[in-house]
Amino acid sequence: MTAKEIVVAYADALGKGDVRAAFSFFSAEVQWHQPGNNQFSGLKKGADEIGKMIGGMMEVSKGTFALKPNGNIMANGDLVAMPLRFSGAIDDRTMDMPGIDLFKVKEGKITEVWLFSDDQNAEDIFWGK
Repeated sequence: MTAKEIVVAYADALGKGDVRAAFSFFSAEVQWHQPGNNQFSGLKKGADEIGKMIGGMMEVSKGTFALKPNGNIMANGDLVAMPLRFSGAIDDRTMDMPGIDLFKVKEGKITEVWLFSDDQNAEDIFWGK
């Protein structure tokens, strides 16, 4: 599979709610760069830390947090950019904005992920400290 095909398969599995299948595309040493200054920001190392972060996002948003690809997935060698839209609700706060997830793929596995938000300040306020 090409790097792009791996990211598409990851996104498809995640979109179906199959976290186990999605995470099977991660390398054992995967690193996830969660941007901003909120309770979920920072470098996550390994699928366990990433899973805890996503689980925390689902918990505080009462299952409303969602993301879906929103545009063409683009590849340049081992880098793949996926435009997306993400949304959720926490009490009276809502979020619905575009972003980009950038994946690095090596030897058939996602080794690193960087996330970019259209409005990082708004996302930080949404997630809180």
